[in-house]
Amino acid sequence: MKEIVTRALSGILYVSLLIIALYWQHAVIGLFFVFGLVCMAEFKKLIQLKSFWPYIVFSILYFGFAYWELIANSSDGLNEATQILLVITIFVQLILIKDLFSEKTIPLFSSKRFIITTFYLSSGFVFLICISNFNDTFSPLILLGAFILVWVNDTFAFLVGKNFGKQKLFPSISPKKTVEGFLGGLFFACLGSYFIANFTETLNFTNWLILSIIVSVFGTLGDLIESKFKRMAQVKDSGVIMPGHGGLLDRLDSIIFAAPFIFLFLRLILYVS
Repeated sequence: MKEIVTRALSGILYVSLLIIALYWQHAVIGLFFVFGLVCMAEFKKLIQLKSFWPYIVFSILYFGFAYWELIANSSDGLNEATQILLVITIFVQLILIKDLFSEKTIPLFSSKRFIITTFYLSSGFVFLICISNFNDTFSPLILLGAFILVWVNDTFAFLVGKNFGKQKLFPSISPKKTVEGFLGGLFFACLGSYFIANFTETLNFTNWLILSIIVSVFGTLGDLIESKFKRMAQVKDSGVIMPGHGGLLDRLDSIIFAAPFIFLFLRLILYVS
């Protein structure tokens, strides 16, 4: 009982802090920078990387894009840089997905750790900032909606999987995840997209529905990839900063991995419209 209470209080504090910060532009920049530093520390420990350079690269990328996207509000010179970063990030993530389905360890784990800290973790936070500035306007409700979709997907994937799950989704990496749980999370995320579309009045229902599928699929892949890193490091959690939950990376792995794909879809919406 004590563990459940601790887990609940820790989760409420995390969610409350995030929701409150999302309504102030500078608070968003500050909060995600702190989150990024914590996640970087946890991830560096997982991949046994002792160099200080990933922090420097993260800070330069993060504040560079945050300044131009949110503060300067000028995408003229940044558009090409954002597109280049997006292409490289998605390419690296596709390699991670490929390696997830192979029996060997993730090659980037041992030989190209600077690449993965830059284009998996650092760029993930950059695109969270870019999502909050959709269409060159500070739009915290879109980012909040994406987080809600992650929470709905994770919650119902756990509940459905625990009560009805029989077929394992990825037993070699995450024995508790089931196909039924994944489908349950996907279904309720799709259902939740209807209410998000109506209450936020940001995107139409069709767009939110597509976003719910993107979040469920790539969020689940992101969670599995982080689980593989933890399995390779032979640890249960990425850290201990959140009592009852583990590390901050354990809570943000889904949205970090899904963020570039969410941003890509939002950009496609703009081009089509």
